[in-house]
Amino acid sequence: MAILIDEQTRVVVQGITGREGMARTTLMMDYGTRVVAGVTPGKGNQQVLGVPVFDTVKEVVEEIPGVNTSVVFVPAPLVKNAALEAIDSGIKLLVLVPDRVPIYDVLEIAAAAQLNDARFVGPNTLGLLTVGKGVLGMIGGRAETARQWFKKGHVGVTSRSGGITSSIAYYLSRNGIGLSSIVHVGGDAIVGMPHPDVVTQFQQDEETTAVVMFGEIGGTQEERVADLIEQGKFTKPLIAFVGGKAAKSGTRFSHAGAIVEGNRGTHESKVRRLRQVGAHIVENFDDIPAITAEVLKNVH
Repeated sequence: MAILIDEQTRVVVQGITGREGMARTTLMMDYGTRVVAGVTPGKGNQQVLGVPVFDTVKEVVEEIPGVNTSVVFVPAPLVKNAALEAIDSGIKLLVLVPDRVPIYDVLEIAAAAQLNDARFVGPNTLGLLTVGKGVLGMIGGRAETARQWFKKGHVGVTSRSGGITSSIAYYLSRNGIGLSSIVHVGGDAIVGMPHPDVVTQFQQDEETTAVVMFGEIGGTQEERVADLIEQGKFTKPLIAFVGGKAAKSGTRFSHAGAIVEGNRGTHESKVRRLRQVGAHIVENFDDIPAITAEVLKNVH
């Protein structure tokens, strides 16, 4: 099994003819992702990297059977229209890579996704990767790097920081701890699949035995994961690091979604709640591999 992507996932890249689109399509294809089409309005009837380009997503789903996933590389002001077009055309999973997508646009995308039984990762995400099966977005930078850095195993990673997503996966692999899937949920205040949604996916994945979560101040994603544990809906070991310990009220920590407001979303409140439900809290980032290894010794 895998979460969100496997060898059968058939991908359309919206914005494939742009610089980012072409570079990241190269990564995805070289890693083994089945990119079967691209979309750039006005540039149909050509090929990019051997991939046919269409003017609309609707044309893609009419011409190529089984397309179920879109990765979006278009400027932030155009993300909403691109996402709504994909959802209306029947695409069930979207990865919205760009940052600075207006929050009201994200809310419209979320409403459309809910109505159409679709999901999206991001915006402001590096994407996701299932080791040895496929990548959606830009994790790893190059396929060769992704293969060297991320080794196959049974630990899932979910993170609110793109750089930290790759760092955790790299250091776990370097310390002999293999990975199942890696997900950067996105750094914005509202994202399509926050931590609770991702750990729910890991709960259902037979190949994942434990999950490492990088959390941050701001919002309630981490507390909602704790709720899932308390309710018995997530039962696998959770190793959690929460960034932003020194942040004061009203300051932002790295990402748009990482801001403390009064007593809500503080480092202390998140850590306290996760401890209450039995999560393994990591105080120093460098200790993540060692604590994960210790936890795995007790997994049967």
